[in-house]
Amino acid sequence: MIIFETNMGTIHIEINTKKAPISTQNFTEYVNAGFYDGTIFHRVIKNFMIQGGGFTKNMKQKATKAEIKNEANNGLKNTKYTLAMARTSAPHSASSQFFINTADNAFLDFPAQDGWGYCVFGEVTKGSDVVDKINLVATGNKAGHSDVPDDCIIINRAYMQ
Repeated sequence: MIIFETNMGTIHIEINTKKAPISTQNFTEYVNAGFYDGTIFHRVIKNFMIQGGGFTKNMKQKATKAEIKNEANNGLKNTKYTLAMARTSAPHSASSQFFINTADNAFLDFPAQDGWGYCVFGEVTKGSDVVDKINLVATGNKAGHSDVPDDCIIINRAYMQ
């Protein structure tokens, strides 16, 4: 169980180590290193997803470890309240960033339009109301990025329980 204590409430996430061993190991290493503490949900697209795990409050991107193999072909689906690895257009480019689906996003499932999709590796088990609140925040442009919450949504602390 991973717990995110945010300035909008607490989110509990159960990770699936059997179906996504690379992604869950990568994610828990970042959690255990304190990497996510003080980061923000820097991208919120209403009724799609909320993304975090890479930027500080002043929109500075944090340095990450190596990119990991995409495990989107694990059978898990991008349904509402699932946790998935964020990546660029390159299929195997995920590192620290993740997103929580705020809708059923089947178009992100393997094989998706690019032959890969986005790897689901966990789900929200408690705090879906917090995810719903974040989903509805006002957003704008900041530091060259769009869909940035007008008020910072901070992950004060992320830890394993």
